[in-house]
Amino acid sequence: MNGSISIRVPLPPTVNTYWRMVTIPKVGARMLISADGREYRETIIRFARAGIIPRHAVSGKLAVFATVYPPDRRARDLDNLWKGLLDALKHAEVIRDDADIDDLHMVRGTLRKNDGQVDLVITEIAGGAIDSGELFGSGEQAAQ
Repeated sequence: MNGSISIRVPLPPTVNTYWRMVTIPKVGARMLISADGREYRETIIRFARAGIIPRHAVSGKLAVFATVYPPDRRARDLDNLWKGLLDALKHAEVIRDDADIDDLHMVRGTLRKNDGQVDLVITEIAGGAIDSGELFGSGEQAAQ
């Protein structure tokens, strides 16, 4: 296949706000996805179900190029945006798994006042690279 898709999604929460530490009685402290993280994931899933972004259009090893358009002039660490974004794409079935990404780039675009967003180009990488399913196998195979 050697397909490519271009999509636009809202700006994800940063990794600094994606996780929350909670204490569960008799269990202890646990790291969970925050309400903002869950809301973002559900938004991307709704986009995919509505056909706004395609599902299952790319597979195998992938290259991802992202242009981030911030909503304001606050300082942002671009690398903090990847986790929520890629997890949401996986859960929305846009990509099979973020472990399939071998080439990952992100650049800062121009200011888009009050409307932060991310433009993504996701491209299948041709060649002999194996996808994460072949690399890690099923749980049964991995245990052998």
